[in-house]
Amino acid sequence: MLLAIDCGNTNTVFSIWNGTAFIATWRIASDHKRTADEYFVWLSSLMMLTRTEAQITEAIISSTVPRVVFNLRVLCDRYFNCRPLVVGKPDCRLPVAARVDQGTTVGPDRLVNTVAGHNRHGGDLIIVDFGTATTFDVVDHDGAYVGGVIAPGVNLSLEALHMAAAALPHIDVAKPARAIGTNTIACMQSGVYWGYVGLVEGIVREIRRERTRPMKVISTGGLASLFAQGTELFHSIEDDLTMQGLVLINDFNKDTP
Repeated sequence: MLLAIDCGNTNTVFSIWNGTAFIATWRIASDHKRTADEYFVWLSSLMMLTRTEAQITEAIISSTVPRVVFNLRVLCDRYFNCRPLVVGKPDCRLPVAARVDQGTTVGPDRLVNTVAGHNRHGGDLIIVDFGTATTFDVVDHDGAYVGGVIAPGVNLSLEALHMAAAALPHIDVAKPARAIGTNTIACMQSGVYWGYVGLVEGIVREIRRERTRPMKVISTGGLASLFAQGTELFHSIEDDLTMQGLVLINDFNKDTP
């Protein structure tokens, strides 16, 4: 079975793919100080508690935090006796190479989302990922990543607002009942929620203006469903886009000599 690992700036997701479906998915806070042994104790305990009988024979890693990759590689090698593919490394091939400025390093998560998005929806896509950063990935007609946009993430903006303004509390993002707030929390929720809806719609509008073909908009990330309530922009919401992309890239590397 395949162990797919997606390490983001905030959380790391481990999923087990049995060749047909994901049979288990677990999430842990990303921490570059966590050792391979600690990962295994945590992961094996969850596998035992959930009675997930899985013989891991292969692994693939996507990480936006370079410092965690070493220990994740050791985890796979020491405890599962397999050498993992790492997206973004020379030995991990993509179905279509990214077309960006020479010397540019593209985030592995963005490459993985591109592969999965093209597989599910074809080309000419804008993939909006609500993560630690809010990213917009532009996928060409043939499935190539051709650039995008990076904006501050929703929770990052809320944290910055709370830290910079002493009188403003820390709040959770939610869709407000009304645009005009009648108390501090409601005002902040409205500003963040409708502000990000406007940000997404505005950036998508500008991307579409620069493209010569109609563009579908796909949304992913933890807050995708929440923001979809405030706009009709999204053609589809994909909760498991990154994990599906990891499976596709792993299969591509097995099938390509």
